[in-house]
Amino acid sequence: MQLEKFNYDNRIVRDFGIATLVWGIIGMTVGLLVAMQLFKPELNMGSQYTTFGRIRPLHTNAVIFAFVGNAIFMGVYYSLQRLLKARMFSDVLSKIHFWGWQLIIVSAVATLPLGFTTSHEYAELEWPIDIAITVIWVIFGINMFGTIIKRRETHLYVAIWFYIATFVTIAVLHIVNSFELPVSFLKSYYAYAGVQDALVQWWYGHNAVAFFLTTPYLGMMYYFLPKMANRPVYSYKLSILHFWSLIFIYIWAGPHHLLYTSLPGWAQSLGVVFSIMLIAPSWGGMINGLLTLRGAWDKVRDDVTLKFMVVALTSYGMATFEGPLLSIKQINGIAHFTDWIVAHVHVGALGWNGFLTFGVLYWLIPRIYNTRLYSAKMASFHFWIGTAGILLYAIPMYWAGFTQGLMWKEFTPEGLLKYPNFLATTLQIIPMHMFRAAGGACYLAGVIVMTYNLAKTMQQGKLIANEPAEAMGVGASLAAAQAGEGWHRVLERKPMKFMVLALIAILIGGMVEMMPTFTIQANVPTISAVKPYSALELQGRDLYIREGCVSCHTQTVRPFRSETERYGEYSKAGEYVYDHPFLWGSKRTGPDLHRVGGKYSNAWHYNHMLDPGSMSPGSIMPPYPWLISQPLDTSSTAAKINAMTKLGVPYPAGYAQQANADLRRQATTIAADLQQNNIKAAPDREIIAIIAYLQRLGTDIKLNQDSIPSNQ
Repeated sequence: MQLEKFNYDNRIVRDFGIATLVWGIIGMTVGLLVAMQLFKPELNMGSQYTTFGRIRPLHTNAVIFAFVGNAIFMGVYYSLQRLLKARMFSDVLSKIHFWGWQLIIVSAVATLPLGFTTSHEYAELEWPIDIAITVIWVIFGINMFGTIIKRRETHLYVAIWFYIATFVTIAVLHIVNSFELPVSFLKSYYAYAGVQDALVQWWYGHNAVAFFLTTPYLGMMYYFLPKMANRPVYSYKLSILHFWSLIFIYIWAGPHHLLYTSLPGWAQSLGVVFSIMLIAPSWGGMINGLLTLRGAWDKVRDDVTLKFMVVALTSYGMATFEGPLLSIKQINGIAHFTDWIVAHVHVGALGWNGFLTFGVLYWLIPRIYNTRLYSAKMASFHFWIGTAGILLYAIPMYWAGFTQGLMWKEFTPEGLLKYPNFLATTLQIIPMHMFRAAGGACYLAGVIVMTYNLAKTMQQGKLIANEPAEAMGVGASLAAAQAGEGWHRVLERKPMKFMVLALIAILIGGMVEMMPTFTIQANVPTISAVKPYSALELQGRDLYIREGCVSCHTQTVRPFRSETERYGEYSKAGEYVYDHPFLWGSKRTGPDLHRVGGKYSNAWHYNHMLDPGSMSPGSIMPPYPWLISQPLDTSSTAAKINAMTKLGVPYPAGYAQQANADLRRQATTIAADLQQNNIKAAPDREIIAIIAYLQRLGTDIKLNQDSIPSNQ
């Protein structure tokens, strides 16, 4: 049988590789700045565009979708062509995919610091960018499946299973989580509200981690690790079990992010059960990877790329053990909202995603440039300083998390909160945040050294843009492969059926959890006292979202004595029915705000926003002077009220036309009250709106104010 000659496209691999390096440095630099802002507030730089609340989502988007995203596409485009013995389906689609993805990232860089955000974790980008993401993802899918269809290799190797599952699941997650009603070009409200929105968001958020940060990287591990070690995958059967159990179980685990909230108990329990079950398939993948290196440990000692892969797999195993551990309610009650979660996330991000990416880059770049790595010593230095950076980052954050969780819950022998002032817990962990920043700096230094090393490697070699290859046609390959096949080997010849089965596997769990959310609103006990936000309060809420306050403050009081003593009555599902989007948050750098309404005077809030340290000595919160100077934009008020009405918020008929008049009346009242405290504030300033919103929080139901300490 005559071999067919063709070429692999290495230029697109090179492009995504360079983008990975560039965005990695940018995203990690922003991350280092964010980390330092938590112990040196002056690094917020006095600008509304560089505060923690605005650039923290810029950091997460840059490292997840820019650094990791480009690394995924680099690995997929390289491995897919070689596994299928075919050039990518379309060079034009490859280029559109590359430049479209970079444009999406640039749009995130442009919009997030300006305050255009939906506030949904890992999905902060506004609706026009969501549409662009959908278009580019479809282009990627067409290119991938077009290549699979024209393949010369009959069977789909295990890495491709994970690539297929990644494509279909991310598509489902993105579409379901992006149901938004546009108000203007860069402003929208989620169709879901309150408890419903929380469940949708964390179904998305958890599985974005699962199917963007995990499954494509497992696919890359299954391809690149055997290539690096020059050994076959340890167990084909374990690969099958790993893949199908992982994608089926993972999709159910999202509710473990919402334990002890007002989410229905059945959903919380499902999240816990399936999270614990996740240990088995996750560790199955780790074991399959590590045992692939059996008999090759001498090579690991001498080959820095394999060192990166071993640490990556170890970090994956640690993170996927800790995730189920944190879903156990008793542990979650201490760990949630603390820096323990930050440590957990970064063990996975820095160790698993980061180190596997570095290993692939060190192995791949010299090959497509037909040269040797410029400096093995630099690569070794990168490995050790990167490993030290992970430890220096994670260990202090674990310590900080344990400290926070225990201090929040500690009572005196007399039965009083030992630390009623929340700020005491924040100040206690400042040294840990300094160590964390030092760890991040070490990690970033390693990435900069790697970038220099790989740039010199490219300089001394020459890109093989069209790498010659040859293989048998698919007919000959098929004839040679049919004898004695098992059921899964048969399925591997049928990519469309494989995709449909993967889609069904992830939809089962998704539908069981998600379908009730479309009727859950009717099941939430109504509270007659809960009313829609006034026009001024709604504008203030949007300012709260714009400034990223949800990054530091939660709005859900859990049913623990330590929390009801500190904040007041625990939160009820019926209190959130008009919240589009929900703002429960996922981290407490500052106190919970769900019961803050009426607790402090208008003057206190004004001074606190102007100079946090004047009200809370030692506060690490940045000042917000622009809220006092900037006029409130009321041109959007009617459109916002109309949008909320379409989403089911029961505003009176015709309220949109009267909203600004109502807004001015309430604003004038607040300004007059400030005047009584010798504060001259014009009624048309943004600070008035955000005070109105904060004073509304938690006031719809009767509180036992006597139980709330006078100082959080």
